Amino acid sequence: MSGSVAGPASASEVGSPGVVDHPVATTGCGRAAPSGGTGHVSSGGVDREYLIHLPAGYDSRRSYPLVLSFHGHGRTAAYQEELSGFSKTGAIAVYPQGLTGTDGETAWTGAPYSAPVDDVVFTSDLLTSLQQRLCVDPSRIYAAGKSNGGGFVGVLACRLPGRIAAFAPVSGAFYPQGGACTPSRRAPLIDFHGTADTTIPYTGNPAKGLPSIPDWLAGWASRDGCFPRPLEFSPVKDVLTRWWLGCSLVHFQVQHAGHVWPSTEPNPDSATPTTIDATPVIWQFFRTHPLNRW
Repeated sequence: MSGSVAGPASASEVGSPGVVDHPVATTGCGRAAPSGGTGHVSSGGVDREYLIHLPAGYDSRRSYPLVLSFHGHGRTAAYQEELSGFSKTGAIAVYPQGLTGTDGETAWTGAPYSAPVDDVVFTSDLLTSLQQRLCVDPSRIYAAGKSNGGGFVGVLACRLPGRIAAFAPVSGAFYPQGGACTPSRRAPLIDFHGTADTTIPYTGNPAKGLPSIPDWLAGWASRDGCFPRPLEFSPVKDVLTRWWLGCSLVHFQVQHAGHVWPSTEPNPDSATPTTIDATPVIWQFFRTHPLNRW
């Protein structure tokens, strides 16, 4: 990517204080298309950075889906772009950059080591800024993330489901510091986690307050009013899928996979491929879950 979307945001590019948990009208259609690259937005008095990739042939007269993809602990927006690959879809792909936390590494709200900022407010402000300058479809805004970024996507599902249509945590770290979860509506969720993950164990880590993945999913099944027992099937070797009826919750248990973004080819997380590629599965889930359907 090259060029710059914008410098530090002007007052007109900053969302109103606090979290906006409802659809916001896009006013950026018809504006001159910016080039991809590094963008900035002011949130909570802090200059925040992100990477952005526009679809080939971007046309400001038609609306596009937007995918936010959040990096893991200690990683960068550039790493997350290469890892998750949403820039290869037909969406406006945005990779926010986390701030340095208490351990000297980048992180997101919800982790015990995150910086003393509210990244949910930042996400809300970022979406407002993007909708003011790009032709974003307000009903097709989505969030995905890896590890601490995946845990933060879980926080967004609790606090921004009225604005973000669907959520995709991958190898998510769901710390209790994320706070109480009282979503304003049912939140469509697709989740991936490896059974051999030693960083964020599938069975949880009580010492760190991390729930087991089945317990975390059961919490969402209860919040979203799903049938309590999911259907189980194996779409490919070494992958067990659990699909809850009565809502939109699906989980991919990737056998023998570690703390990775599952991919059928080597990626920045691992030189060892898995039998499923998470990104196209997530993208298909997103495409079938616009905000007005739920």
